[in-house]
Amino acid sequence: MKLEDIRREYTKGGLRREMLADNPISQFETWLQQAVDAKFTDPTAMVVATVDEHGQPSQRIVLLKHLDEQGFVFFTNTGSRKAQELKSNNKLCLHFPWHEIERQVIVYGEAKPLSTAAVAKYFLSRPAESQLAAWASAQSRPVSSRKVLMETFHNMKAKFSKGEIPLPDFWGGYCVEPTKVEFWQGGEHRLHDRFMYIKKAGGNWDVDRLNP
Repeated sequence: MKLEDIRREYTKGGLRREMLADNPISQFETWLQQAVDAKFTDPTAMVVATVDEHGQPSQRIVLLKHLDEQGFVFFTNTGSRKAQELKSNNKLCLHFPWHEIERQVIVYGEAKPLSTAAVAKYFLSRPAESQLAAWASAQSRPVSSRKVLMETFHNMKAKFSKGEIPLPDFWGGYCVEPTKVEFWQGGEHRLHDRFMYIKKAGGNWDVDRLNP
């Protein structure tokens, strides 16, 4: 196998300035709806990139759980690596890779913690097994075996078997308030279409076309 020989053309359509919405949230909602309508697997999956105190980036895939004019919302264990890194540097990057329609969206912004009420509202809407898994997992920390993890899960299931599963005090969420958002549409001959929204001081957005 020669990796350098693996290539294909991008032919599913172009992107022009007149096709874009005035703000990136509206544009993203349009593209996300098209990904959902196309029945993609995990259309809300996004790569979250953070940086630790030594400047080392790390990435992981999480699911987008809410979107409005304020930004992009996800939830996590506050003891996880990403949450700990966001404590010291709340700047992060989100990446939505919609390969099937040759599109990408990259969001640059700052993560702001959600209120306890907002976190509780979402947590209590999750399936019971997902709630129990949140209690059972000390996310990002070592565990000796899957057997130990499952034992903890079953212990939590027994502990909360007679009532509502409460919100863990180590579980939270973030709203990523965007400062820049790039929309990428694949093009023939690697002449891709890229547009970057940049937030201005007054809250409006400038849009620049980028070279591919």
